[in-house]
Amino acid sequence: MNSDPENGSGNGRQIEGEVDIDTTMSFAKTYQPPQREKAYSSWESMVLAYQSLGVVYGDLGTSPVNVFSATSFTNLSEDDLLGTLSLIIWTLTSLVLVKYVFIVLHANDHGEGGTFAIYSYICRHIHFNSKLTIHNTRLESDCTGGRSPLSTRAKDFLERSSSAQNFLTVIVLLGTCMVIGDGALTPATCALQGIQSRSSKITRDHVVWISVVVLVALFVFQRCGTSKVSCLFSPIMLIWFATNVSIGVYNIFKYEPSILKAASPHYIVKFFMANGKTAWDLLGAVFLSITGAEAMFADLGHFNKRAIQLGFSFVVYPSLIVTYAGETAYLVKHPENIVDAYYSSLPNLVYWPMFVVSTLAAVVASQSMISACFSIVKQSLALGCFPRVNIVHTSSKHQGQVYSPEINYILLILTVALVVGFKGGVELANAYGVVVIWVMMITTFLTSLVMLVIWKTNVVVVLGFLVPYVLMEGAFMTSLLRKIPQGGWVPFAISVLFMTVMMSWTYGRSKKTTYEAENKMSVTELDEALSSNSSICRTPGVCFFFTDLVHGIPPIIRRYIHHMNSVREIMVVVTIRTLPIKTISPEERLHVGKLGRNGVYRCLIQFGYKDAEDIDGAKYADFIAAKLLELTDDTGEKRKIQSAMKKGIEFVTGRTILKADKTSGVLSRFTIDYMYRFLQKNSMPAFSAVRTPSDATLQVGMLYEI
Repeated sequence: MNSDPENGSGNGRQIEGEVDIDTTMSFAKTYQPPQREKAYSSWESMVLAYQSLGVVYGDLGTSPVNVFSATSFTNLSEDDLLGTLSLIIWTLTSLVLVKYVFIVLHANDHGEGGTFAIYSYICRHIHFNSKLTIHNTRLESDCTGGRSPLSTRAKDFLERSSSAQNFLTVIVLLGTCMVIGDGALTPATCALQGIQSRSSKITRDHVVWISVVVLVALFVFQRCGTSKVSCLFSPIMLIWFATNVSIGVYNIFKYEPSILKAASPHYIVKFFMANGKTAWDLLGAVFLSITGAEAMFADLGHFNKRAIQLGFSFVVYPSLIVTYAGETAYLVKHPENIVDAYYSSLPNLVYWPMFVVSTLAAVVASQSMISACFSIVKQSLALGCFPRVNIVHTSSKHQGQVYSPEINYILLILTVALVVGFKGGVELANAYGVVVIWVMMITTFLTSLVMLVIWKTNVVVVLGFLVPYVLMEGAFMTSLLRKIPQGGWVPFAISVLFMTVMMSWTYGRSKKTTYEAENKMSVTELDEALSSNSSICRTPGVCFFFTDLVHGIPPIIRRYIHHMNSVREIMVVVTIRTLPIKTISPEERLHVGKLGRNGVYRCLIQFGYKDAEDIDGAKYADFIAAKLLELTDDTGEKRKIQSAMKKGIEFVTGRTILKADKTSGVLSRFTIDYMYRFLQKNSMPAFSAVRTPSDATLQVGMLYEI
């Protein structure tokens, strides 16, 4: 089903009689669902919190396997270990618990999370009109109190400055592409973590091909949907967290009962004063403890805010603290085992059972980023910033639980290529988490903007959020930069690939939208073209012309009329769109209106996301005709419609091709003539859900020279 932004989401009304649709926000009565996050009972939130363990927290939950082994320390003292543990505790607390769980999760767009969701949330309160911003959205009224002078100035500046709007759009696209890049890297890394063996008989090639088999099975399983995935994975993660807590408590009491004194941040100060640059370099390893935080926000749409908060606050966070404390307590007595800290700290009695659980948990760790990629691609489609792909809603209860076959296959190919290409080497491990810090910084900036402009938070509070987190995340970023030559370039390369795709598509769509807005056909022009004084022949029958343009009559209809030099005596301009609700009742599904005075009508067909995405053109032609008969009281007009339906039906779809004009620059010509045209040719057709008889279907093409 077409989900283009041009399908619109503005408030509409029933068209009666002759309406100049160029002056209306919409051309038909549209069903607008309540624009707020669905209310859940406490029990439903607890169930979702449990399910989220297997989808959202795999990456965060398995981080204890990697963090200490990623450090480059030798000859560790107890103070070094306490400082490292204190860094981990306060990083988890400040950047995940406080920032994401208690603040950022509130900056969601109707229950959807991620950088694109924050951007959409901003677009609903600030009027964007730059060339790169093609998301036409209904502005929401302010309902959170008076606006401060600084908030007003910031809002006015953003609405006036196309450069600021373009900058905001570019960094949002960049953040989104980085999440996708990490989505390809995380499964490749995690698949290798849980299947390492101490046996010398298992070579690296064995590990690589076992990883490939596991990854293929994981990606094939995605089509079952979030609910089924969580049913399998959530018990695994619950066992993982429970056993880690038990082992952590055991290690604390056995090796160093006072280890939790590391909760005091003064150990961080002592650690940096004693180790200097070495401590700074260690930040890159500590950051691995929170690499799943951004995925937690991006996966919000699969569950809900309360479920994410409950799952992290009462299960994941305390489990991680106890697990890291247990590892550190063990290392106080056995510092030489830091290169394999997690597995070395396991009691011999439970080593092999935990090895099996950790192997399963490592596979689950990939799920959070895979689900996040599906969510952000869905959001990108809604904003018109990604080529059309199939989005399958896998749940009738939760709109955010989605799956995209094309994205799933792309991630599978990239992940397998990374595993086979790097063979699980150190470069792949170094690449892990490098781009996530940039996404976190973008999220900090966007959330600060939301606080200032939308929530109208006091500027002191905004700065109290922005400045500390920019400093903390900036410190992690500088530490991670040294990993770029050592393999950290991989996720950046993947991000650049997706950034090129999204920027090309966004630019092409914006140029197409601008062209259609400037060249659309008015109702007056349509009436003149079809008047009795014109040379246009009105042939018997009905023509159903499919278009995705909501606001006005697309220029391709003008081209069709003038080049064919004939129009059926009844012509219906049809637009199809999907609304963000589960289903549309039959009486709300079809809406028609009269367009001008000469037998031209407009029809809106709308579906919910779980309605059957299959339109039988002939069947819907009868439905539309019945609606047209209900629309008019003119007996002559009714006879004309009935007679035309008996004389034949024609289905016309428009196809537009963009071409850069001679005044365009080299980059613009390359983007439009090659990149956008390639993406347009290989993306899903706008009306792929429409089934029409081949002998009654005509495709009309038009070249837009822009």
